[in-house]
Amino acid sequence: MAQKVRKAVFPAAGLGTRFLPATKAQPKEMLPLVDKPIIQYGVEEALASGADNIILVTGRGKNAIEDHFDVSVELETFLEARGKTELLNEIRKISNLINVSYVRQGEPLGLGHAVLVTRTLVGPEPFAVILGDDVIDANPPALRQMIDVFEELDGPVLAIEEVPKQDVSAYGIIDAEEVRPGVYRIRDLVEKPTRDEAPSNLAIIGRYVLTPDIFPALEETAKDRTGEIQLTNGLRRLLRERPIYGCRIDGVRHDTGNKLGFLRAVVYFALRRPDLAGPFRDYLRGIDLGQATGARR
Repeated sequence: MAQKVRKAVFPAAGLGTRFLPATKAQPKEMLPLVDKPIIQYGVEEALASGADNIILVTGRGKNAIEDHFDVSVELETFLEARGKTELLNEIRKISNLINVSYVRQGEPLGLGHAVLVTRTLVGPEPFAVILGDDVIDANPPALRQMIDVFEELDGPVLAIEEVPKQDVSAYGIIDAEEVRPGVYRIRDLVEKPTRDEAPSNLAIIGRYVLTPDIFPALEETAKDRTGEIQLTNGLRRLLRERPIYGCRIDGVRHDTGNKLGFLRAVVYFALRRPDLAGPFRDYLRGIDLGQATGARR
């Protein structure tokens, strides 16, 4: 019987250069989707999936993330004194329900390296890796769907999604056989192949359920031409020793790591809010597209 997945790793040491100048002095993980930072969506997903031990891999300039998940006595006292009970409960909820640990990734040496630096904190048990850029609206949560597959098959599970053929070079791509609807046994993994080299259009997206034998596999994985250790290459090495599975997620994924994806996510989650959906939808319908694009009449 598979061990329970109790820990979730969040790599958050990147520089966020695609969002400069907004990320010059604040982490991209703290950019808000409506009124909640990107990373909190992933943490809440982990919590709802049963993984309440959160391990954040941070770097220089990421203190705001640590502060966000810490207790803020001054703010809580202020809200309590003003009778703002709903807001008080909201900010207390996340810090009260999770245990947070932090580890520094001294240099941005790739996702594989970010996972590797968590080895001591993870210990000898299975764990999840959640990439905060991928915000997934799903019921049950995306990670819970994967943990269910892990508990059934007792092997590492990667979240996958079909992507357009022209986009395969932006992802790790799997070659796999479908063992039942939505679940695949992986034969091979290729990191960012060209369109002609891609074995399929099944892309690995930002969720992993991993076993502790990934750590020695990553230690033995050579750096790529950019000097980084790629998690996909470590998984490819691990695949020689044990089966690895893919789980096609039933949900809506937003890639908030690029500007267009971020804007789409803001609109999507605003329209999911009962307090905002009506007036916001009216606003969107009433936008003068000519003025918005600077077009001449």
